Amino acid sequence: MSLKKYKTGLVLSGGGARGFAHLGVIQALNDAGIFPDVISGTSAGALIGVLYADGHSPNEIMKLLNTHSRLDFMRPALPREGLLQLGGIIKILKASLRASSFEELKIPLFVTATDMNNGKAVYFSSGELLNPVIASASIPVLFQPVIINNICYVDGGVLDNLPLHPIENSCSFVIGSFVNPVGYMEKVSGLINIAERAFLLRMSEEISEKAKKFDLFIDPLVLRNYGILDPEKADELFTVGYEATAEKIKEKHLFLNP
Repeated sequence: MSLKKYKTGLVLSGGGARGFAHLGVIQALNDAGIFPDVISGTSAGALIGVLYADGHSPNEIMKLLNTHSRLDFMRPALPREGLLQLGGIIKILKASLRASSFEELKIPLFVTATDMNNGKAVYFSSGELLNPVIASASIPVLFQPVIINNICYVDGGVLDNLPLHPIENSCSFVIGSFVNPVGYMEKVSGLINIAERAFLLRMSEEISEKAKKFDLFIDPLVLRNYGILDPEKADELFTVGYEATAEKIKEKHLFLNP
């Protein structure tokens, strides 16, 4: 049996405002004495992942991101390439990140974005930090794409919403946090709601088989009752993530603290 580069890897899915549940997941892991040695994230998972890898605790990240207003995160844009702008997120990251490159992070991080020119998922892990993270969170149609080295990038969830691939063979134990369970939705109307629903349905296709590859997989079904563009329920989402993770840890007897 070959030695792995990392002991514990953490994979964080995309999911917009549902990403607040990731913070509850991480807090429950930390409370159990479990700390990731490497993180891989897409979209909301990339945003949470970069702040945590930069040295901010889950509670600190909650304070940074929990504004209770979607307008603090996104604002209407001229709809040539996207309906909304991520100016609020960019402002928060610029003000909060200590690291300006992947190499300066306290925990190694992989950020997934979709290369629209070549039609493939790209996993950023070195060089300039901010633009890949913003690209990873730029849901197509809703948000404007990000240009990096003359390539057009959008949300990593288009092709890999649960980015296990970058760390799959380098960790002894892999934890997955998936915040996009898809269930029945009675009413689908409005351009933004339709775009959101279509995006979530597309992302859900790959998950069932991929979930089997994780040693610990957290995917609370109740999260389907929360919208991906509504940060107003951040505290509830944190609690959902925390309680689901604590239960899974208890089931698997992973609690490491006395």
